[in-house]
Amino acid sequence: MELKFTKLQGNGNDFILIDEFECMVIPEEMKGQFAHLYCDRRFGIGADGVLYLGRSAEADLAMRLFQPDESEAAMCGNGIRCFARYAFDTGYVEHTCSVETQAGIMGVEMGYENDTFMATIAMPEPRFDRKDIPAAGEGEYRETIEGYEVYAVNTGVPHAVIFVEDLDAVPLSTLAPVIRNHATFPEGANVNVVAREGEDTIRIRTFERGIEDETTSCGTGATASAAVAHHLGYVGPKVRVETQGGPLVITLGEKTLMEGPAVTVFRGSIEF
Repeated sequence: MELKFTKLQGNGNDFILIDEFECMVIPEEMKGQFAHLYCDRRFGIGADGVLYLGRSAEADLAMRLFQPDESEAAMCGNGIRCFARYAFDTGYVEHTCSVETQAGIMGVEMGYENDTFMATIAMPEPRFDRKDIPAAGEGEYRETIEGYEVYAVNTGVPHAVIFVEDLDAVPLSTLAPVIRNHATFPEGANVNVVAREGEDTIRIRTFERGIEDETTSCGTGATASAAVAHHLGYVGPKVRVETQGGPLVITLGEKTLMEGPAVTVFRGSIEF
């Protein structure tokens, strides 16, 4: 048996995409296990997650994402751009489409600007109330953990956000797991450290739950960081977010929009 896949990346956040538009390729009970096996960078293909493209009764397409720890994530900003790139290049959709995710139906506008594929995603509205994150307690989230002031918001998945002066001095590999697994987050949280870089520009580093490591970029993390920065009055409604893998533009207003690139890395097949 030959299983075809496509490897894509959005700002260095990379994914294996399995096309299940015509039929199921990986059985439901094996999807998490497949992600654990093939996301491995030494013994597999290597990726931050596996995207499954399928049909939807409510939208043009359906996207699911399984992570290396075998968990399923509700939403992924960089992942949905990669998903859109594949769907556009394959001819499943044209310049606009809707994508069903566990976090809701996302609108996508996409196309090529010269040779660069760009997609703008209508992201979930940032939710600051603890019950929506989810987080223990009432009202908006603001806690001191390990000496850091931590804010939190849900942008499809829960994110903790910390503002610092020196981004590179933060011991993210040891700090993030403490916050990610803090008792106030019943489902855990992704962790972002953020530095203000100038007018309407921030720089971030993100530790992602499910991957349990720092990634080069996180679309929902960029959106969360921009949303908290705007909520606190640090930036305006249009924010340039510098991730380690490149910039994203987040627009906050009637709609929450994320704009960024997606690249097809290679296509291949696995023989069983």
